[in-house]
Amino acid sequence: MSLTDLSAAPTQPPGPATSTTAGTELVQLLTPEGERVSHPDYDVDLTDDEYRDLYRDLVLVRRIDVEATALQRQGELGIWAALLGQEAAQVGSGRAMRPKDFAFPTYREHGVAWCKGVDPLVLLGLFRGASNGGWDPQEKRFNLYTIVIGSQTLHATGYAMGITKDGAVGPQADGSDGEAAIAYFGDGASSQGDVNEAFVWASVYNAPVVFFCQNNQWGISTPTTSQSRIPLYKRAEGFGFPGVRVDGNDVLASYAVTRKALDDARSGQGPTLIEAFTYRMGAHTTSDDPTRYRLAGELEAWKLKDPLERMKSFLYKQQIVDAAFFSQLDADADELAARIRKGCLEMPDPEPLSIFDDVYSEQTVLLEEQREEFASYLSGFAEGHS
Repeated sequence: MSLTDLSAAPTQPPGPATSTTAGTELVQLLTPEGERVSHPDYDVDLTDDEYRDLYRDLVLVRRIDVEATALQRQGELGIWAALLGQEAAQVGSGRAMRPKDFAFPTYREHGVAWCKGVDPLVLLGLFRGASNGGWDPQEKRFNLYTIVIGSQTLHATGYAMGITKDGAVGPQADGSDGEAAIAYFGDGASSQGDVNEAFVWASVYNAPVVFFCQNNQWGISTPTTSQSRIPLYKRAEGFGFPGVRVDGNDVLASYAVTRKALDDARSGQGPTLIEAFTYRMGAHTTSDDPTRYRLAGELEAWKLKDPLERMKSFLYKQQIVDAAFFSQLDADADELAARIRKGCLEMPDPEPLSIFDDVYSEQTVLLEEQREEFASYLSGFAEGHS
């Protein structure tokens, strides 16, 4: 080899798929036009009612998101993290869970929360600053929203390791087939050390956990193409467990892929990484302006892949809906929106000192000192204080 050869720049491997193409490895059961297609490894065979229910979920979840965004713009919420465009990934994976499965969300999994039975007003209370933390995670098997990027993957992995220690993997005495955990995170979080550490622990301990990455193409203003030289799902191979890329705008494919991954986890086959290839149609949060860093043409291309229109077209093609169905759904969506708006505006502020009540199961000396100090500070605002 010559010195010229040695000094030449190394050959670059092929880059990842662009923001509007996902490659041939994509698992898809519904085309953007709503045509049903088959896949050799994944499929669903649902009843007409179940197909209609999935579409109903998509519509109501989007309405929740639209209403919450409007409330924030009117000053009723401090901030809101929209999921516009990601409804199919969340509803599909959310409906694939069984009652005992435990979900560990970021701060954008409003659709998963809906599928787990969490009242949307509970979510709004967090963004309005009217709750001291949110909800009881055990009640719905849905953990608290996690703001620290990627840390929920470690929480899910640790919980899944506990499932194994409890003997809740595989056939159970009550006839069930065990439990699993699922961790949601975005493409930006996939670059975090916490996520990669969770992959190591989950692999080594064969933890019953599914890592569900919603690749919405943008980690705030950083494109996925600037974060990885390979498709994100292929990272799993380096950690020793399977990865799969699914069309995140296809609710049926998202359901089928997640169902299999959770089944594998419950039966003792360990973790799976799912990359849901989707797109964030709106801003990262209501404090973000995506027009500063992405092209309008990219947004227009993804509008043609809208998850709601895709499922609606499928229902029409299968002739399992009529005008009455859509009229009733519109009425239900309006009713939900009205309840959300009324409930948000009437939400009482918490008593200030109650923030100390649920920090620990038992009060500590230090916490009591802090409480007394804060109470003294608040008393300075009492009427007539000079």
